[in-house]
Amino acid sequence: MLAQPTVPMPVPRLTRLSPWWLICAVSAVGLMLGVYGLSKPPVLTPLQQVHQQYVADLARLDSAVQQLKQGIDSRQSEATLRQRLFTARLAWKRVEFLAELYNPETAKSINGANLPEVDEVDKKVEQPEGLQVIEAGLFPHDPANQAELVQQAAMLVSNVGRLGKVAATNEMTDSHVFDAMRLDVFRVISLGITGFDAPLAHTSIPEAAEALESLRRHLTFYDLRNRDEALSLQLDRAFTDAIAQLRQSPDFNQFDRLTFIAKRANPLSSLLLDAQQSLDIPVFRENRLLSPSARTLNDPDAFDPAYFVSSTDDRPTTERVELGKLLFFDPVLSGNGQRTCATCHQPDRAFTDGETKSLAVGSGSAARNAPTLLNAALQASQFMDSRVVYLEDQAGDVIANKTEMHGSLTTAVQTMQQQAHYRQLFAKAYSAGVTEQTVKNALASYVRSLSEMDSRVDKHLRGQAVALTPAEQQGFNLFMGKGQCATCHFFPLFNGTVPPAYAKTESEVLGTPATAANKTLDTDLGRFRTTDMAEHRYAFKTPTVRHSARTAPYMHNGVYRTLEEVIDFYNRGGGQGLGFNLPNQTLPPYSLHLTRSEQAALVAFLKAL
Repeated sequence: MLAQPTVPMPVPRLTRLSPWWLICAVSAVGLMLGVYGLSKPPVLTPLQQVHQQYVADLARLDSAVQQLKQGIDSRQSEATLRQRLFTARLAWKRVEFLAELYNPETAKSINGANLPEVDEVDKKVEQPEGLQVIEAGLFPHDPANQAELVQQAAMLVSNVGRLGKVAATNEMTDSHVFDAMRLDVFRVISLGITGFDAPLAHTSIPEAAEALESLRRHLTFYDLRNRDEALSLQLDRAFTDAIAQLRQSPDFNQFDRLTFIAKRANPLSSLLLDAQQSLDIPVFRENRLLSPSARTLNDPDAFDPAYFVSSTDDRPTTERVELGKLLFFDPVLSGNGQRTCATCHQPDRAFTDGETKSLAVGSGSAARNAPTLLNAALQASQFMDSRVVYLEDQAGDVIANKTEMHGSLTTAVQTMQQQAHYRQLFAKAYSAGVTEQTVKNALASYVRSLSEMDSRVDKHLRGQAVALTPAEQQGFNLFMGKGQCATCHFFPLFNGTVPPAYAKTESEVLGTPATAANKTLDTDLGRFRTTDMAEHRYAFKTPTVRHSARTAPYMHNGVYRTLEEVIDFYNRGGGQGLGFNLPNQTLPPYSLHLTRSEQAALVAFLKAL
């Protein structure tokens, strides 16, 4: 594995103009001549300067990927190819914040994860392409993969060219630019410093510095100093300090992510919002899981638990939450009148039940371990196999399930319609009264209320006087770095909801064993049972690890009794690391080489959550 370069190499000088860059250049000159005339230089607005810089940075990216392609085509040395890849990645980081905003699909083709993407609707599988696929071909470099590398380099050049062609006509607004800048700070925190998009080269730290340098460069186009000189100086100092910490890091594993987020990145994103408001640039009011006005990812109200609803009519109210809580503990929903939702989701166990697999109605057990309901609303899909989208559908599924509640919504509704107190409570909460839909929505509203981001870790990251032990601090840095935990359990939700858009929730193929002896693969096919797609064999949703100290046993089948066992499983490379034949495993199959003290520190951090 290549050691992280200590001094980022400069992007090569642009030596050529491809036709689309020539077209952009000629068009820009023509526009200036027509609008401004020849007698005086043009006076560009901040937005025009942003656009001009974006086009220039895209030209440098085009040059960098062309040189990478030339090196691959001519079979340059491994060291040369790795350096050219690093140069291309630095060039990408300069444009990423705007490319991701305006052309997310093309951006994914350039720097998407090196994993197939499954389209469940059309039953298609999109193979990965771009920088991360090339990285996998160079770490290590296998000459036998030359044809694949040549093809990937050609596609990369084509995708960068496509990005450049549409850049000339991007309709930018100042609000979009500032939104993109703060989202990029969030991207640096949640994907950059974790190594998500440079998992083998480990060049994420200098790449993060390059991304922040680009944001600072674009911010200078706005005359903040004349509006608020103190804020301008404060923001410049925040950029300087954040970039300096990144530049001074000795290597990927030793970077102090806890200090960077608390002392550098969180103040930076907050100050960018202050700058936007000082410049009288409107902040978006659109509906998102991550609030457009969140100052940091650690704000108590940064995420909206009511975002994943089918319509605004389904959003929780105080009356609906209280009604849902009453239903949650009422056996009226069960077939035998003896079980409630709380039978398997007990509040004192972080809304789990402590069983390997939940006890079934009558006798036996359910198919899987009961997951926590805490922060369940901060996911784009429900159940461990992600078979439903909305919490309302999850409630209906559980009530009807023969091993879980074995009830009937129709029967329960008829019963409650005959009870005066339920008729009154439903009338206050819903104009439709007691119906199957309002019963499900009331339960979902209660579950959505079980969302909080207020652990000791969160308070520490907000700058509050809450101390973390040295082991907890080390554990956070391991979780976010060497342990690679945060590349699936994304910060700060620590579940599979993907930042910085936080719009979809991922599943992973881990290779969970059938027993703690780690000898055979568990037979539960996971999402495959719903989608019937080979890529989903043994795939399960990535759950939150918040409150995990109280949710034992672990994994979809409850196979591990302790957090120590779970971390040992990941440290060994999952199922493939245990020797299972699992070609579609998405978890890296190699050892993480965590020492015993590092594993103990990870446990300490998880308990602090």
